Amino acid sequence: MAHRGDDDDAALQRRVWDRAAPDYDASMARLERVWFTGGREWLGARARGRVLEVGVGTGTNVPHYPADAVVTGVDISPGMLAEARSRMAALGRPVTLLEADAQGLPFDDAAFDTVVCALALCSIPQPAAAIREMHRVLVPGGRLLLLDHVASSAWPLRAAQRLVELVSVRVAGEHFTRRQLPLVEAAGFTIDEDERLKLGTIERIRATKPG
Repeated sequence: MAHRGDDDDAALQRRVWDRAAPDYDASMARLERVWFTGGREWLGARARGRVLEVGVGTGTNVPHYPADAVVTGVDISPGMLAEARSRMAALGRPVTLLEADAQGLPFDDAAFDTVVCALALCSIPQPAAAIREMHRVLVPGGRLLLLDHVASSAWPLRAAQRLVELVSVRVAGEHFTRRQLPLVEAAGFTIDEDERLKLGTIERIRATKPG
């Protein structure tokens, strides 16, 4: 059963991302070059088979997936999905795009070979629930690929991140001091790659659902 707080969190996320959608790619351009350098290429090189992207946003990752991948993308924001549909039309690439909450994915168990989530777990209200859902929809032996900003490994920067969160969590539901790795392990995944970059503020994870 959904609780009022869950509904409020979901409504906040829709408002934030619907408002950001038209200018999202332009606003992210510098961060993509400086902070998230090579991250989307890293994800694309490791995706395979039936790919589910959770928090697909404007579809920025899709051009990096293998040509033979069958891609489904979900997002809580209709505005973001509209941008993604425009991108896919321009690319001429068939992708299934659905409005859905990461914390309750509308798919059967073991439906995908790869699940990707990039720069979304920082704002999903219940990241542990979302990761459990990612585990559920993966086939045994399936692959989880995560890219996100996390709490820095350098304490002065981590302290600054906490200060930023005083505003960002309230206004946009965005967290800067989370770390997904313990949640991935708790969900039952085996960690295959774990790489932290940019003073530990960026983390890339490849994990496998045991067979």
